[in-house]
Amino acid sequence: MAAAELPIAHQPDGVFSFFSPQFSQAFAASLSVIVVSELGDKTFFIAAIMAMRHPRGIIFAGAICALGLMTVLSCLMGHALPSMLPKAYTHYAAALLFLVFGVRLLKDAAQMEGGVASDELEEVEAELGKKEEDDPEKSASGLKDVEAGSASSRKEAGRKRAFLPPAFVQSFSLTFLAEWGDRSQIATIALAAAKDPFGVTLGGTIGHALCTGLAVVGGRMLASRISERMVAFVGGSLFLVFGLVALVEGPGSAL
Repeated sequence: MAAAELPIAHQPDGVFSFFSPQFSQAFAASLSVIVVSELGDKTFFIAAIMAMRHPRGIIFAGAICALGLMTVLSCLMGHALPSMLPKAYTHYAAALLFLVFGVRLLKDAAQMEGGVASDELEEVEAELGKKEEDDPEKSASGLKDVEAGSASSRKEAGRKRAFLPPAFVQSFSLTFLAEWGDRSQIATIALAAAKDPFGVTLGGTIGHALCTGLAVVGGRMLASRISERMVAFVGGSLFLVFGLVALVEGPGSAL
């Protein structure tokens, strides 16, 4: 009997648990949560609108670097929680977060008008428009400085622009700041506290890549046709399911 239970008792954890049931569950949960959270979110609109004004590859690279970094940081924070708090606390806290998010999303969806994307689209357009109003002045002054400088200075400035295109920096910084404290970041922390952090990281990163890819390919047209009400209903329902399942199964489960 002991020999039959040995493989289960010595099931490897951490990096050796790739493709295990725990990893697969964490991957699927993270992927689905990110997709329903990010479609029509502020970071989605940032990528969609900026891709209309700059090369899509640069915008995608800047956004996914920011989102990937945020996912890793969130998973590290979530993975560290069980070592500081009892597992039961982190488990029920994660379940409560999912229930709160689910109720809020369903409430928001019920109050939305049936149409398309929310006020976040207009907010992002206003922010980017304001930045572009400031950019011409900086560009003009920068151009004068370069023209007044030596040939070596112009070459050095050109190399810097080629290494880090301004559109990449803007996409990275705007996306990172918009994602910090966002619903999807908190959900990632909660998932990583209760599930395989490697599965959560990979699923979350792929989910962000899918949403960002849709944004940069479809641009403003795709963003304006997304029904945020439907996305909110689906996302709220998914969060509620995760929360209820966690409450039913208890701390011994993987959420």
